[in-house]
Amino acid sequence: MLRSSLLYLSRQQRIFDFVKNVGFARQMASRFVAGETITTAIEAVARLNDHGITASLDLLGESVTSEAEARETGRQYLEILDRIAARKLHANVSVKLTALGQDISDELGVEVVREVLTRAKQYESFVRLDMESSAYTDRTLDTFEQRLYPDFRDHVGIVLQSALRRTLDDVDRANRLQCRVRLCKGAYLEPADVAFPEKADVDRNYVVAMHRLMEHGRYPGIATHDEAIIAEAKRFAQERGIASDRFEFQMLYGVRRDLQEQIVKEGYRMRVYVPFGSQWYPYLMRRLAERPANIAFMAGNIVKETLHR
Repeated sequence: MLRSSLLYLSRQQRIFDFVKNVGFARQMASRFVAGETITTAIEAVARLNDHGITASLDLLGESVTSEAEARETGRQYLEILDRIAARKLHANVSVKLTALGQDISDELGVEVVREVLTRAKQYESFVRLDMESSAYTDRTLDTFEQRLYPDFRDHVGIVLQSALRRTLDDVDRANRLQCRVRLCKGAYLEPADVAFPEKADVDRNYVVAMHRLMEHGRYPGIATHDEAIIAEAKRFAQERGIASDRFEFQMLYGVRRDLQEQIVKEGYRMRVYVPFGSQWYPYLMRRLAERPANIAFMAGNIVKETLHR
């Protein structure tokens, strides 16, 4: 019921038109989304850099329905990379292939993402291919391995989700390729034959995948706010003699900022995923709808951060 309600609200333009002009609502949204423009996102990255934190910028939006939209999204990513380079910021970008035209045609998606990758290569930067629902996993990984990675080995990477039952096999595949992986738990609601329905199993799978990536992978991104898993990553690194510059921790913009800064002070690398754009309302509502427990998660992390101040 809650999930259906959130999805319904995400499609109501009139509600967005109202909410976007409500000061409190915009203030809450600004905690998790770095504004609506490239300029506001760049300033958010600069502030993170001032605290020793790197970033990955994500222009909100997915599943575009026209070639013009796909090409405009690609153009904006080129501008983002230009602006990052001009400011000499420590940041890269994250893209969704469906935002670059994959749902229109694979050829269009590949063409647009290759333009973004070419610009990233020019700046010695990096592009992360975000993972969407399991319906896109094979398409994304096959496109990456066959059509992108051969020409952009140092400039493109993937995301794997520990919620999926297949992920350990995908981790082994990535390690054989020696490509860069961001490991996250995954926020999509998936059928039980595809994903683990229990959080304990998702966490267990995450730790096994994390160990394999840390020991045998290429500079993995450990994307989690789970303090127990973060502690295990540190313990494992110390036990296996894995230097702190061989991996990085990653978190979401606005979530556990206290923990982000603590990790940096301990000498580890931290990257924050920074979403921005005009689609912040439907983005947040869809994310909450995919896993309504995220409402409590976000509220709980605000309380935790407040108590740690």
